[in-house]
Amino acid sequence: MIFDADSHVMELEDWLGGYADPGVRERLGSLGLEKAGKGAAQLFASLPELWERQRSEQVNADVISGPKGWKAPGALDPEVRSRVLDALGIDAQLVFPTFALGQFARSADPDVRYGGTRALNRAMAEFCANDTRLLPVGYLPLNEPGRAIEELDAALGLGVAAVWLPSEAPGSFSPAHVDLEPVWARLAEAGVPFVLHVGGGKLLPKEFHENGRPRPADWLGGGENLRGKDFPVLHHSPERFLACLVLDGVFHRHPQLRGAAIELGASWVPGMLRNLDHAHRSFSKFEPLLQELVLKPSEYIRRQVRFTPFPFEDTPWLIEQCGPELFMFSTDYPHPEGGRRPFEIFGTALSGYGDAAQDRFFWRNGAEHFGLA
Repeated sequence: MIFDADSHVMELEDWLGGYADPGVRERLGSLGLEKAGKGAAQLFASLPELWERQRSEQVNADVISGPKGWKAPGALDPEVRSRVLDALGIDAQLVFPTFALGQFARSADPDVRYGGTRALNRAMAEFCANDTRLLPVGYLPLNEPGRAIEELDAALGLGVAAVWLPSEAPGSFSPAHVDLEPVWARLAEAGVPFVLHVGGGKLLPKEFHENGRPRPADWLGGGENLRGKDFPVLHHSPERFLACLVLDGVFHRHPQLRGAAIELGASWVPGMLRNLDHAHRSFSKFEPLLQELVLKPSEYIRRQVRFTPFPFEDTPWLIEQCGPELFMFSTDYPHPEGGRRPFEIFGTALSGYGDAAQDRFFWRNGAEHFGLA
């Protein structure tokens, strides 16, 4: 069985507004499709005809190696996405947004920020509503703890399978602040994990890109996406976030709380586990919250957090360093970062392990973590 821990919808300009309350709809920002790379206007003009044709075309197992982005079957059509799952043999798939956060998540107006959140969560729930294999990922900003609880309850009422949290500090306080304890308690009680994802935290500060030379185009041919120097530090924001939750005792106080780091790679995980334990051993004599921990910090991560490696990472090394229980399979469909052969690449990487380890990676680690098994 296959649990796909990462997939996306590919939004269009008017998509999110259709789910927003009237008082928020006109205040949402642009989707930012001008950053989609060369030929974007021509692409978007061709999509209605392409998507209509895909509704009647057969979807085969080679769909994963075919067109990506908006051209991929099921990019924004849930019925076609279900046929993609059929073709790939995927039994459960987390579904994230792609661009819609840019319309509201960084707004200085809390009404826009939280109104956009509710609209997005409605949209994700509706996309996944007619296929139990499609698991909607909601979104939740933590800047205002009271409103965060209100929107979390609304998202849980919509049936989200996970809640995407920004991995930066919510404002002038930590994600482990006492005012956010009700958020962690509510997630733990509901059995709904939080997830961290690329795009939810800052990349390399722009000053480090200013080297006096022309700035290279990103991998889409333009815009403001990931570049080579961003990649090695991709995990800094989520690693800080998880370290605070561990060392300030959030996982200790809420043992049923679950979390995951998605599309952030995993080569950093072995070092994080060791550094958390080093911090506890070195500073627990002086810090009361560290003294309250009854497990080693790394053991809280093992118990409560999961990660998705990229296909090009050394998955056997990760398993050797950390064990088989921490890592999950993902396709990132229909984004190109997941590669065109993730099933084969990860299958080959795990071929030296027994059936139990392969079952953990491709199914059980994700399915158990997200309440399916």
